[in-house]
Parts: sequence; structure tokens; C-alpha cells
Amino acid sequence: MTIFDEIGASIRQLAEGAGASVVGIGQRWGAGSGIVLAEGQVLTNAHNVRGDQVTVTFADGRTAEGSVAGHDIDSDLAVISVDTGETPVLPWASSASAEIGKPLFALANPGGRGLRVTFGFISGIERTFRGPRGRRITGSLEHTAPLLPGSSGGPVLDADGHLLGINTNRLGEGFYLAIPADEALRGRADALARGETATSPRLGVAIAPGHVARRMRRAVGLPDSDGLLIREVVEGSPAASAGLASGDLIVAAAGQPARTPDDLFDALAAARGGTLALKVVRGTDERTLQVTFAEPDQDA
Repeated sequence: MTIFDEIGASIRQLAEGAGASVVGIGQRWGAGSGIVLAEGQVLTNAHNVRGDQVTVTFADGRTAEGSVAGHDIDSDLAVISVDTGETPVLPWASSASAEIGKPLFALANPGGRGLRVTFGFISGIERTFRGPRGRRITGSLEHTAPLLPGSSGGPVLDADGHLLGINTNRLGEGFYLAIPADEALRGRADALARGETATSPRLGVAIAPGHVARRMRRAVGLPDSDGLLIREVVEGSPAASAGLASGDLIVAAAGQPARTPDDLFDALAAARGGTLALKVVRGTDERTLQVTFAEPDQDA
């Protein structure tokens, strides 16, 4: 038997076995995929979920309406409460099993349109990408198993069918990212299944990249300055209530320099349910504004 025969046999074996645990999310092409996490629970990416109700399609074609038990947009994870019937649960791999060069298999059921199984290798570990709201997600697995649109939320498995990670992001040029199936993911998934939805304060602004901010300031004759240029302020947001305006340059948050979006995200996380002092430059004038956020159990 050649190596290609062995890979083909593994693909067929996983399709017949682990494939039963891979579900489709939504009812249109590209909606997403997910896995049966436990009885009555499906794990997927938060960006696959729209609203509180979700249609889940199982491998045998059965569909069921589920509800979002909990979601964490910044970590791009969500758990759906749904009748999983007798669908088996995928076993987790040990954390030590994820290493560069390890062969893996990516499974997906894009929007319930049928199971796909592809083969590749782990090409990188501890990779970083941006979540749906732009926050940095670290520690991801990079792999080369091809994925169709709608594959996010589906699993990557080892040859024994053990869960290595949850696909979440397409890098382009044939590379993909997955959230590793480690103890941290177990803990977050368990918390979401209990209904512990993670919320972070939202400032309510759109930020221009640093190079764009410098170019825009030069265009109107203003001096260069490191910071985050506000392109837009959402009406009714904490930023609007604090008096922030389009064209303001945020140069410090909570007394620390704000040179990158991550600097601002870190300050926002620390200010949850409280206030945040932002130093901004408006034109050539510098001022400090106090932003007030909702309590932690409220939508900020």
C-alpha cells in the first residue's frame, strides 16, 4: 500500500466515523460548520451565528433549530444548545500532539451542504490573527488542509479522529488557521455552554490604520503623531456620549500610549463596567475625555 492509499483510507475512515459529529450551521452556502461538543451542545465560530436561533444540519440530513447558549465574539467561539440525538461526540487529542509537520484532516459541512474531508499538515503553531471585532487571537495552529467557504467551525483531526482544533480563518495562499483544542478551549467552551457569554466594552469607533492616519493628517497640514485616528463614531455609543469625534487622534488610553489597536483593546478590557480616560488630539489641541461603559452584565 502506498502513502496515497493510506491517506485515502484514512479519509474514508474519518468520513464514516468522525464525519457523523460534524454539522452544518445555517441554511445557505457558506454559513458555517460545527462539531458536537457534548450531548445537546454544538461548538462553532461566533462569526457563524446570526441572532439567537440557529439551524443545525446533522450528517444524516436531519435539521433542528437550536439556540445560542453563549458566545464570545472576541475569541470567535459560540456554543449552540440543540437536540443532538444520538450523534457521537468527538474525542479530544492531547495538547502535546500538535506540532509542525504533523499530518491532519480537516472536516466540514458548509451550511449543511454535505461532508468534506481534506488532508494537510500543521505548518505553524502559536500563530496570531484578528477576530471578528479586530481583537488579537493568539496560539493558533496553521495548516495546509484545503477548505471551502463555510468550513469555519469544523474540526481538524489527527488520523485517529481526535480533535486537534477548530477551523476559523483563511490566510490565503493555501494556509488556514485553527483554534487549538487545548485546555483553554475546553474551559471557554464549557463556560459558553453554561450560558456565560463573554462581553467586552465596545467604544463605538472605527479606527484608521497608522499609516493612513499619518497620511490624512499630513494632507490637512497637521503634524505627524503616533496614535489611532477615529474615522467614524457610532451614534449613541460610549464614544459618542464622551464627545469623541471623527478626526480625533487617540494618543493614550488609561495613561498608557495608544499606538496600536491592541493597546486600545487592552485598555478597554481593563475598563469593563467602568470608565476609561482617553487622551486625544483634535487638530493641534490635546484633551482628555472620560468614556463611561455599561456594567459587565449589560451590552456595552
